[in-house]
Amino acid sequence: MTSSGTRNGHVIWAASIIALGGLLFGYDTGVISGALPAMSDYFGLTPFTSGVVVSSLTVGAALGAMSSGRLSDKFGRRPVLLAASAVFVIGSLMAAFAVSVPIMVVSRVILGLAVGCASNIVPVFISELAPAHLRGGLVGLNQLMIVSGIMLAFLSNYALTGINQDWRWMIGLAVVPSVLLGIGVLSLAESPRWLAVNGRSDEARRVLEKYRTPEEVKTELDDIRSTDEPTQSDGWTALLDPRLRRVLIAGVGLQILGQLTGVNAVVYYAPSIFESAGLGSSSALLATVGIGVINIIFTVIGMGLVDKVGRTKLLAAGAAGQAICLAVFAFLLMGGTTSGTTSFIGVACIFLYIAAVAVGLDIVVFIIPSELYPLRIRATAMSLTTGVNWTLSFIVSLTFLSLFDAFGGAGTFGIYAVATALLAVFALKVIPETRGKTLEDIEREYVRSEA
Repeated sequence: MTSSGTRNGHVIWAASIIALGGLLFGYDTGVISGALPAMSDYFGLTPFTSGVVVSSLTVGAALGAMSSGRLSDKFGRRPVLLAASAVFVIGSLMAAFAVSVPIMVVSRVILGLAVGCASNIVPVFISELAPAHLRGGLVGLNQLMIVSGIMLAFLSNYALTGINQDWRWMIGLAVVPSVLLGIGVLSLAESPRWLAVNGRSDEARRVLEKYRTPEEVKTELDDIRSTDEPTQSDGWTALLDPRLRRVLIAGVGLQILGQLTGVNAVVYYAPSIFESAGLGSSSALLATVGIGVINIIFTVIGMGLVDKVGRTKLLAAGAAGQAICLAVFAFLLMGGTTSGTTSFIGVACIFLYIAAVAVGLDIVVFIIPSELYPLRIRATAMSLTTGVNWTLSFIVSLTFLSLFDAFGGAGTFGIYAVATALLAVFALKVIPETRGKTLEDIEREYVRSEA
């Protein structure tokens, strides 16, 4: 008989394969920072066309997130993620061999479709596979892979800089993990919960037997059947069910407030922000690498805490830390250009802010909705959730420099500090705690009880 440790090992291995989608998410998001300078010289990009090239991935990601959920609910998690791996390969090769700006933009949109699909399907697939006591940490593995992908992009950019048409190699390198994702997904079975709700209980049982004890298999299948209630409508209209109002407000509201904290703006414009804190250009670039290291370290810490402390407490504590760091940083910027001690404090505030984001918001931002939504419309609801996330990410990144020009550094980071404080309150007052509960228990408590 398979031991508990072996079963957990099987779950962790499966989650690691699925989370390669997060690695590609991070790599394709981060690689453009190193590829863009050489690409600009090659294509003769203007500031406007550079912005179009960079933002085109975000547009594609929003479209991919919004479209993949319905496909996943209809055809299954596994085939949609497998298709995403193929799209990653196609988009990476097209971008690496692009000979014009329009082809590059189309390639980046195609890559964005795969990125958006991965951001939607990966947390859902892992949450449906993982046992309740490991689910938070395993879904958090997706975030660890994202930040690791960003760091891998930074490292590959550094290593490849200077070779002939280095930007092509930087972008094309994503083909390797894309192929590995496809091969890995082929070795996995479909989500047992998707199988069960689609009338394939025998297959669901066989999948669960690999990851659970015989007693747990029976209990889990019984739980799934007890919550398997046909929706009154299909697709997006199913989300209009009044019983979903509470969980949708929690899941979508988390994405809106999470993006309004300015986290993506801080990451995308980190060198400029560090220069505003008083660092020289070379020191600012070095400090940006430090952001990547801190991101990874505190993501690991957050993964260890999320199943012990709980989702809402971890989010609220992290958001409170973010708000304090942003408020202090805004206060420092009120005095104009910083130097000496104030420069050191300013840089420390940004580092601590990133640590607070990594240990709290970034860990739970996709865990919470992947657990809250009921099985039959889970991926469709996640499409709405991740689509909102990507749309807000685009808006915040697009408006950051305009806010900076209009309100200055102090005003901009003051606005983000207020939004982050609101997120802490929202976490404690609106978002239900899901730690240690099965997905079926969560559905009974927060969805069916609303009937």
